[in-house]
Amino acid sequence: MSSIDTRSSFFPRTRERSDVKTDATKGGSKIDGVQRNSMERATELSEKTSTDAKVNIPDGVKEFSKIKKAAMSAPETDNSEKIARLKAQIEAGTYEMDYDAIADKILTSEF
Repeated sequence: MSSIDTRSSFFPRTRERSDVKTDATKGGSKIDGVQRNSMERATELSEKTSTDAKVNIPDGVKEFSKIKKAAMSAPETDNSEKIARLKAQIEAGTYEMDYDAIADKILTSEF
């Protein structure tokens, strides 16, 4: 294994580079080897993002998410027996449709 460190100084917790300015000249501080913003810069960023960085998720999307989670967590149902029975009835010509139930479903889905 090579002892060459190929990590860039862009990433936190990497070794120090000689071409990077010191903490005192940047006005920030280092905690656990990670460059932090100065208090003035942190306040400035907080003020600028307090109104612009908000995301509003509509209630409909939240409800859809809850419904999707419930549907995904529901146990799977095996309808293969029912499908085989209905296929057999259709092929034999003994399947009878309930026209009133179909009409009711169409009306409830339309209104």
